[in-house]
Amino acid sequence: MTSKKTSPRWRQAVVWLHVVSSVAWMSQALGLVVLMTLAASDPGQAVAATSMAQRIDTVVLAPMANAAAFTGLVLAGSTAWGYFRHWWVLAKFVLTFAQLYAGIFLLSGALHDSAVAARAGAADVVAWPQIAGTALMASVLAFQVWLSVAKPWKRTSWSPAAKPPTAPTWVFAVGVFTPLADITISVFWGRPLPALSLIMLVVLLGFEQRRRRRRARRPSDRSPRSVPESSSPVA
Repeated sequence: MTSKKTSPRWRQAVVWLHVVSSVAWMSQALGLVVLMTLAASDPGQAVAATSMAQRIDTVVLAPMANAAAFTGLVLAGSTAWGYFRHWWVLAKFVLTFAQLYAGIFLLSGALHDSAVAARAGAADVVAWPQIAGTALMASVLAFQVWLSVAKPWKRTSWSPAAKPPTAPTWVFAVGVFTPLADITISVFWGRPLPALSLIMLVVLLGFEQRRRRRRARRPSDRSPRSVPESSSPVA
């Protein structure tokens, strides 16, 4: 059963935001594939296509990717799923952080260079690796959706016997308002700025570590009060 300190509505709100931001991330990645393919195949549309691709990446895709990553971490760390109990959750984390790194340090710069080259009248403004990269991003996101639905593979070898407890309501409330605040700031700032998400993630991770250490020192309190895995939110 769910802990009395936890509101199912707030947990469901985090799940909703995670699903919406993940779908937006994947749909925008597909949009980049279309725009970059158009720029490569039709030189007359290169300026418009590359400029729009750069704008989508900065204004929509990056904030949605940050929100999806943050809410996924909140859901895993604040429910019975945990961070390292299941291989499929761990696989999603690895893929998510790999995509964030590639998107921030590789793809965004390449899209910017393409837009600048197109406006300067360069003949070849789109490299096919950019198209392949955006297509790969969408494909990996689709695979992560399958992981969330199928939940394949066994538990990890270091999975604790007892289920982690479900966090109190305020943790899930933070999981909703923090990414929404960052998205709002990003819209007005004109570029992605997940500062609040990074700060709150550190705070939440520290809170969860202290809470679970206290629980480990009280083995008699390990009653099954956490959310059953069959009904836990998707991480």
